Amino acid sequence: MKGTILGIEKNLEETILNFLKGGLEKGCFDAVITPHRVPSGDSFAYLLINDKSILEGAFPLSPVIPVQGAKAISSLTRKGNASKKILVIMHPCEIRATIELLKLKQVSLGNLFLMSFDCPGVIPLSDYIEDPGKNDQISQDNYQNWEDISIRPICKICTEFSSGPADLHIGLLGADTGKMFLIPLTSEGERIMKAMDLKIEDSLDRWEREVEKLKKEREAKRYEAHEVLKSNVEGSQKLLETFSQCINCHNCMRVCPVCYCRQCYFDSDAFKLPPENFINRAKKKGSLRLPADTLLFHLGRMSHMILSCVTCGTCEDACPMSIPVSQVFSLVADRTQRLFNYKPGSSKEEPLPVVIYKEEELHDVEKPYSEIYAKRGEKNA
Repeated sequence: MKGTILGIEKNLEETILNFLKGGLEKGCFDAVITPHRVPSGDSFAYLLINDKSILEGAFPLSPVIPVQGAKAISSLTRKGNASKKILVIMHPCEIRATIELLKLKQVSLGNLFLMSFDCPGVIPLSDYIEDPGKNDQISQDNYQNWEDISIRPICKICTEFSSGPADLHIGLLGADTGKMFLIPLTSEGERIMKAMDLKIEDSLDRWEREVEKLKKEREAKRYEAHEVLKSNVEGSQKLLETFSQCINCHNCMRVCPVCYCRQCYFDSDAFKLPPENFINRAKKKGSLRLPADTLLFHLGRMSHMILSCVTCGTCEDACPMSIPVSQVFSLVADRTQRLFNYKPGSSKEEPLPVVIYKEEELHDVEKPYSEIYAKRGEKNA
């Protein structure tokens, strides 16, 4: 595997921005989508940028994820491919969610080029807004020392922190001080690099070794974290206690990139029940918490999207009660996805289980109804 070693100029962020400006000048792409600091200074929003002067205030390595990038892409391309060539730079988990939405026909990636980077993890949103300046510096330092003290719990056990199904990737692990790797992952990535006169001839052996080393460390941490989590949440009573602080705001659902239903069942008229329903349930149990069915909401959401959950942590960031939503979902997601031998967002070609299946696969889980019916017929004859 080959790439290009680039010198970091003033700082990493500026070097990436100069690459993006160069791509716009050379016509490699017509626009860029990247996080940009909001006017209040304490958060970031994705901007579709045509004017390269606006890139000056962009933060491709945003220290937080207030809006999951896959939702930004969905808002742009839900109705079809972009008419102009656009480069999108996002955290690896945002790109993996985008790929899941592609399989669910919620985004179109024609004319879009995806660019990722080695991600040390992001800062909890609630921590960041307390002191943006201090946390900007912590985030920049994290890209140098890869310490996991200040990042979100789910980022500390993320094993998919590096390249995925992007066109271009920025490799930081294993690079000499003041250097970074620019890596083409597709023919489109190669085309862009060649158009920018970048020779794809440098070895990526050190980057690959460091990525593999950190991945093994993270896998061990993830296993340990899940073992602890299991003891805290496994079983209906413990799960009920875990979500007992839920205030039914549904923020976790609204920020989740994979929860794309135009109307959630739990917000629909079907879930608006007559008073007698609640009164009867209260009679049976002695009391009934209102609003009711908060745990049912989380279980329903979980069953709906767990195969595509990339454990990006956005749901946990959005929870006003600090419930470890993403950590619980990561535990269930790992188990469920392992059953299907499926890694969400890792490949555009890998079909999404359940959505795409072969008819004969149904025989793996149950006998055909016709066979059961025939046996009943024989018995009754």
